[in-house]
Amino acid sequence: MKKIIFILTLFATQAVAQNQNNVWMFGDSAGIDFNSITNPIPITSGVIGRGSCVSLADSNGNLILYAATMPYFGPYTFLATKLFNDQNLILPGADSITGEAWYNELGLFPKPGDTTGNLYYVFSIGVNGAPNPGLYFTLIDMSLNGGLGGVMQENIQLDTIEYGDCLTTIKHGNGRDWWVIAKINNFPFTFLNRFRVYLVTPDSINGPFIQDFNDASDVSFQKIIWHPEYAKFMLINTRGYMSEFNFDRCSGLISLDQNIYPEITNFNRPFWGGAYSPNGNIFYTSRTSYGGNGGDYNYLLQYDLTAANIPLSCDTLDSTLYPIADCGDLRLAPDGKIYYTQAYPHGFPYQDTMRNYVNENLGVINNPDVVGTGCNFQPFSFYLGGKRTYYGLPNNPNYSLGPIVASLCDTLSTVINEVKEKSATIYISPNPATRLIYFNAQHLKGKQGILNIVTINGERVFQKPIEILNGGYATLRIEISSYPSGIYFVSFQTEKESVAGKFVKE
Repeated sequence: MKKIIFILTLFATQAVAQNQNNVWMFGDSAGIDFNSITNPIPITSGVIGRGSCVSLADSNGNLILYAATMPYFGPYTFLATKLFNDQNLILPGADSITGEAWYNELGLFPKPGDTTGNLYYVFSIGVNGAPNPGLYFTLIDMSLNGGLGGVMQENIQLDTIEYGDCLTTIKHGNGRDWWVIAKINNFPFTFLNRFRVYLVTPDSINGPFIQDFNDASDVSFQKIIWHPEYAKFMLINTRGYMSEFNFDRCSGLISLDQNIYPEITNFNRPFWGGAYSPNGNIFYTSRTSYGGNGGDYNYLLQYDLTAANIPLSCDTLDSTLYPIADCGDLRLAPDGKIYYTQAYPHGFPYQDTMRNYVNENLGVINNPDVVGTGCNFQPFSFYLGGKRTYYGLPNNPNYSLGPIVASLCDTLSTVINEVKEKSATIYISPNPATRLIYFNAQHLKGKQGILNIVTINGERVFQKPIEILNGGYATLRIEISSYPSGIYFVSFQTEKESVAGKFVKE
């Protein structure tokens, strides 16, 4: 059989503009517009969430889409991820995506190979103790609903692993595809330090590629923070572990670069959030020191990564006593400064009257490339315009990261043996399920189909027509909390074909 080889050479230079990260949406209706680098301004978001959030703008800095984990108020209340468009409106059908209001559960990036500029992936995880653990993805088309956006595929489950709170995404070295990296959580703290790496290409999601380092516990609270050159990252956790790892964007391979702090077992050095300085020579982290009974201190620390002894270079930039403020996350912003959020630790969500200098401001490290007090940290100095912050800041990747110049993966090669029409496929998740299932299908033929659910005895309990979207996609969220426990069969009949599956109701 003949092989037809197409090679697309990418531009070797990275995009100059970094405007896709210019709009942050987080906290309690808070946001920041960085399009004027010398004068970032507070804006209003639709978020009411204590932690996980992510946002994406276009190359001109205009907001396209953002997501946050927050309460879902429906027939019952639970925590979920909601997706918003640039008008702060929830996308139809995008109000119950997997998420539990942790802090780094979400990843958002354009679908590789999409030429329309309308398709986006949202990845989310079920962290330790989640009712539906695993890694999930949702596919969004922002051209739906008259340009307000809509869901093409929702909550497709890739695995059933309980994850740690450190989902991250980064572009492949070819400048097109994306890596999704997650860490396992195994209670009671299995000593594996295990990474699970997925590769997202135009037509598939490949993996997981599992890598173990056996030098730290797989705890719930972990963080992955990328070096500004994106060839390495820092991993920290609440057991005091801090190590730099190398990452090969071509192969997805991870290797240990240096261990700064080994893990300790008494939780007396719990690292919370972190950020590199723009030059990559300094690492900032937030940490709690547990004193008990209101004696907990929260610290903002600076480490000089060029020092002969990095732990001895630690400089305390700030400390606050609980219950005045809790330490939160740190993020390097488009203006080259590092922003630091601290929550007013008196419950989520805040009461309307809970407004003060802690939750209406962010701290700012104004000169993060400078060691010591010259970094000019100013606590509670960026006013959020009357909006409020909790613990999380956007988990945005570098959307403008380009190909690795002169590497083995700075070209895209696709080998096609034969052009084949893809068969229709359906996904039902979670499975088993208790209250909701998400029906998704792709590669369908036709314009409309009928979805049927029947019991093991053949009794039909659900029927509904569903429109088939461009590209052969269909999706529907179905309430099953009233269904008796047992096995159910699902069929989807179009005018041209029929596909089937099943799920278990617990």
